[in-house]
Amino acid sequence: MIEELLPPGVTSSEAFDDAAPAVLFPAEAALMAGRRERRRRQFATARACARRCLSELGRRPVALLPGPGGAPQWPSGVVGSITHCEGYRAAVAAPASSVAALGIDAEPAGPLPPGVLGLIACGAERAHLAGLAAADASLPWERIFFSAKEAVYKAWYPATGIWLGFRDASVALSPAGTFTATLRPPVPSPVDPVYEGRWLAGRGLVLTAVTRVEHAGAVRPAPAGPCGPALGPAPAGTA
Repeated sequence: MIEELLPPGVTSSEAFDDAAPAVLFPAEAALMAGRRERRRRQFATARACARRCLSELGRRPVALLPGPGGAPQWPSGVVGSITHCEGYRAAVAAPASSVAALGIDAEPAGPLPPGVLGLIACGAERAHLAGLAAADASLPWERIFFSAKEAVYKAWYPATGIWLGFRDASVALSPAGTFTATLRPPVPSPVDPVYEGRWLAGRGLVLTAVTRVEHAGAVRPAPAGPCGPALGPAPAGTA
């Protein structure tokens, strides 16, 4: 599924269960020590997906440990992203020489838990989602919205090292399977604050992906988004 959201040159691997045995590097196994078996298996399958991506790029398998902010630390010269949720694990990777940033996220295609939307969306975004739902109630728009913000953060943080809250990004979804995110980082950054992404819903899942090809240029101010200033921290997670 995830390959449908990616441009040429980005490798991907996915799994819908943990049936295939996946061996962890010692440092990864130590990281998972004491975790529930289900969580360890998800982690191992996702890392196996990531190492298949590295293999397709001609790179040797390595341990992929979380760095600052929780993002996996990829080998020098590689950018990538990992995600896992109930019933799905995936990884994507590309040469850093051709792709500046990658971010993917997977979520179960169901409603958000009560109260979450109010934490991650401003009034304008909630009105936007209500309009989408009125036009097509068959899609889990709130979950797609949440996933899009997660994917944007996963692309943003490894490239900048700047923490963002959910309300530091204004997201607009298109029924055509794309989305635009306007970021308002708390400090200036040489990274373009407008991200374009794609989304897909199917097989009981929501998938989102952001691929940033261009590399950092001149520092530019973030454009005003529909939500105005950020309204407080609600940090996005990483895989």
